[in-house]
Amino acid sequence: MFASPAPPRFRDEVRTTAVLAAPLVLGHFSTGLIGFVDAVLAGHHHTATLAAVSVGTALFWLPMMIPMGTLMSLPPSVSQLNGAGRQDEIGPLFRQGLWLSVALGLFLFAFLTAAAYMLEPMGIAPEIRPGAAAFLHGIRWGVPALTLYYCMRYLSDGMHWTLPTMVLGFGGLLLLVPMGYVLTFGKFGFPELGAGGLGIASSLMMWTQALVFLAYLARTRRFASLRLFERFDRPHWPAIRGLLAVGLPIGVMVTMEGGLFICTALLIGRLGEVPSAAHQIAINVASLCFMIPFGLAEATTVRVGHAIGSNRGALGVRRAAFAGYALVLGTQALSGLILLIWHDGIVALYTRDAAVASLAVTLLLLAAAFQFPDGVQALSAGALRGLKDTRVPMLLTAFAYWGIGMPLGAGLGLGLGWGPRGMWLGLIAGLLFAAVLLAARFLRSTRADRIGRFSQLAEAEASDRV
Repeated sequence: MFASPAPPRFRDEVRTTAVLAAPLVLGHFSTGLIGFVDAVLAGHHHTATLAAVSVGTALFWLPMMIPMGTLMSLPPSVSQLNGAGRQDEIGPLFRQGLWLSVALGLFLFAFLTAAAYMLEPMGIAPEIRPGAAAFLHGIRWGVPALTLYYCMRYLSDGMHWTLPTMVLGFGGLLLLVPMGYVLTFGKFGFPELGAGGLGIASSLMMWTQALVFLAYLARTRRFASLRLFERFDRPHWPAIRGLLAVGLPIGVMVTMEGGLFICTALLIGRLGEVPSAAHQIAINVASLCFMIPFGLAEATTVRVGHAIGSNRGALGVRRAAFAGYALVLGTQALSGLILLIWHDGIVALYTRDAAVASLAVTLLLLAAAFQFPDGVQALSAGALRGLKDTRVPMLLTAFAYWGIGMPLGAGLGLGLGWGPRGMWLGLIAGLLFAAVLLAARFLRSTRADRIGRFSQLAEAEASDRV
């Protein structure tokens, strides 16, 4: 094992993490704005359309969490190889990632095809079902493109090049706004498709993003030395199994958190149009706020992975993570303050329905309360991904979200009749427990007497991959 280089100073690490995270945050924010555009267009079309998009979006993202999280095994794998000077192994790993993303995309397409027929058994209100089914039928065609896009994006992120995430995110937004408007409201001779039009517009956007990213990777000089497309590789099970071993627990962990929010939306969908529409507004705003810690967490994954690959020891690894913690605490304080001060104006952007707006304002105040635990749990999970420590965190999040958050939310919201407010109190409890458990796990895993095994595992996995 080569000698440990001195870790960067803390302020330098903060600066590096911030520069790396900025395009990721903006890229994720553009993705969140896609949900904002969908919600605003749907809300101004009809309250029933907004409710349908709420349920359809929930059913889309619930299974999408698995492939998205599974492919998150690429950034730490790529960053560790890059930090160890083994760039020649990145191209073969990426090609196996493409095979994995294709398989995941086809699986998800099949699931969404079936999901449209499960709305009635789920107890979704009758007035919401047609629009939600139309949304699912439209958006499912873009899923294979989306999984390919994530594979390419995570390769680029792992190589410390996050600008494409931002550019393609905002580029997709510029496509979605006019397409969504035309297909939702039926302009310029097109039929008025409502929620179904938003699903179709989203699919067209996803394919455009994936094809542009593919062309970029094939032509850019930045990644030419990796020879990403120099040959055709058949599926290689040991390499794919290695990605799955790290990625599936991440996918399950992401699904545990996302599923908490999504199942909350589906349970609220049983209460009718107004609660469902209000929840969609509040959760969309909360999701926009979450894009910041999510981007910082991904940058921290890369920095921690690079510290492991470079054999910087416990001090270097912790310093990489603490830089992310410092940034996320500042950004979450700002997000919470914005929600506390401007909640009325934010809700007014979405709807003119007084009943929907009144409930949405209450939910936004609850969203302000979970900004700190949401940021800490996201950052902690990202730091642990950099260590490729994913199995125990998966169990911890399962307990926090489904042992604490969901039972409490369902008991308060449905059992005691508190409605959406009770469900959101369950969200706060689940995020708080996850934040404490994951942060404690990271501190324990990066003690000086334990950190060496992560570097040894990284070297062993690289050798096995060869």
